[in-house]
Formats: sequence, C-alpha cells, structure tokens
Amino acid sequence: QVQLVESGGGLVQPGGSLRLSCAVSGLRSLRSDDYAIGWFRQGPGKGREFVAYIARTNESFYADSVKGRFAISRDSARHTAFLQMNSLKAEDTAVYYCAADRSDYKTSLDYDYWGQGTQVTVSS
Repeated sequence: QVQLVESGGGLVQPGGSLRLSCAVSGLRSLRSDDYAIGWFRQGPGKGREFVAYIARTNESFYADSVKGRFAISRDSARHTAFLQMNSLKAEDTAVYYCAADRSDYKTSLDYDYWGQGTQVTVSS
C-alpha cells in the first residue's frame, strides 16, 4: 500500500520559514528516482493548486507565486521529499499536500498518490 505522509506544518509569522517533509513508502520500487514528487496547496475557499515538483531527474519547477521563496528537494536514502518555504506571506496559508507519480513534469492534479495534507498558517 502506497503511503505519503506530510509533516512540518504549523503557525508562522509573515516573513518566517517552515520546512515540510513528505515520507513515501509502499511503492513497488523504493528508489526515489523512479517517481516524481509534487507539492500542492489548497487555501481557504480556494481550489487545490500546484506549488512545485521535483522530477525523477531531480529537475525542479515552481509556480510563479512561490518562485525564489520555496525550494523542493529529496533525500533518496530516506525516501523523503522536502519543501523549504522562506519569506512566507499570509497568502501562503493553506493545507499543503505532497503527491507522487511515475511521470515527470506534471503541474496538474492527476498524480497517482496523495498524502493527507499538513496545515500551514501564516499570521501575526
């Protein structure tokens, strides 16, 4: 059974930082370079939107709204992906989800596997 578990969310002041983690288990192959990881978010009253992905080649891509502030990475040995979020703004408040897929370069929601999400609240 494939499982993705996010952690690291919380309450942070504007301008602060958080690091989200996404632990992946249960894939047929546990090699991290066999799947791409995407991060998405869903703010209050909004639809789920793309934030960033890291491809099987470790190439990364970001939504314009987070470019230069967020960084996605992966630890192959620990089967874990990360989203480092800096210079956080109130509009970054959302539930953040990680997702895994065998295909690369996807900014759409049709990933194969999803986590349950972790809440990030940016407020003073």
